[in-house]
Amino acid sequence: MSIRKTAVAGQFYPAGKEDIVKMFEHFNKALDAHADMNSLLSQHTRAVIVPHAGYVYSGFTANVAIRVLANQDIRRVVVIGPSHRVYLKGISVSEYTGYETPLGTLPIDVALVAELKAMEGVHFFPEAHREHSTEVQMPFIKYYMPDVSVVELVYGDADPRNIADIITYLLEDIHTAVVISTDLSHYYDIEKAKRLDSICLDAVMRLDVNELHQGCEACGKVGVEGMLLAARHKGLTPHILDYRTSADASGDKTQVVGYTSVIFTEEDHHA
Repeated sequence: MSIRKTAVAGQFYPAGKEDIVKMFEHFNKALDAHADMNSLLSQHTRAVIVPHAGYVYSGFTANVAIRVLANQDIRRVVVIGPSHRVYLKGISVSEYTGYETPLGTLPIDVALVAELKAMEGVHFFPEAHREHSTEVQMPFIKYYMPDVSVVELVYGDADPRNIADIITYLLEDIHTAVVISTDLSHYYDIEKAKRLDSICLDAVMRLDVNELHQGCEACGKVGVEGMLLAARHKGLTPHILDYRTSADASGDKTQVVGYTSVIFTEEDHHA
């Protein structure tokens, strides 16, 4: 067994199982109080965008999307996020057999890893797999979908079209889900942050790749662009579940980070 060990437990999210579960229960209590969310929570989706900050700041936003994902018959989840710690060319796939979380270890789909390694721009760069953008999603996945397998993809200097090809390939399997990880703008005052973030959100809602490049400052913009290209190709419909900034948790409106969660629904399920 080769295990992808936790790298940011105790920093971005609690290191203890009970503390994580308590946070998730708190998020869901708040979510269940929103009657207007019920129709969105019952949507069919296998592709989502989620944020990756500390759970105190963006956990509620991420929780909504993963909870919707868990309503489907999902057997494996591929998490795709940008590299923050190391420079890498292309995309690195987690060539391990298990992924450690405080809630238990998730099996890695080694057959799928092999398939992805055969695709353009994909290789295994071990140093990339201490990445928080992907890791913070795994406790949510283990909590909501305890029996799924996972694959972690971390990208650096990568072509969004390669990521779109990977997403399109993955979604051909009806039991596979894709999680794209990104935060939005970083460290502007609240007015400027919301202005920049609205560009990202509008681009997502229109599936407009060109608009993404008109001021959207998402750190995972390459992954988002790949998702938009794949969504257009597959005829998926975006729905924004939540948008907020770090100011909602901290009260500090001078240096905020933006967060959103989005689901992409399939037309034949779209009401």
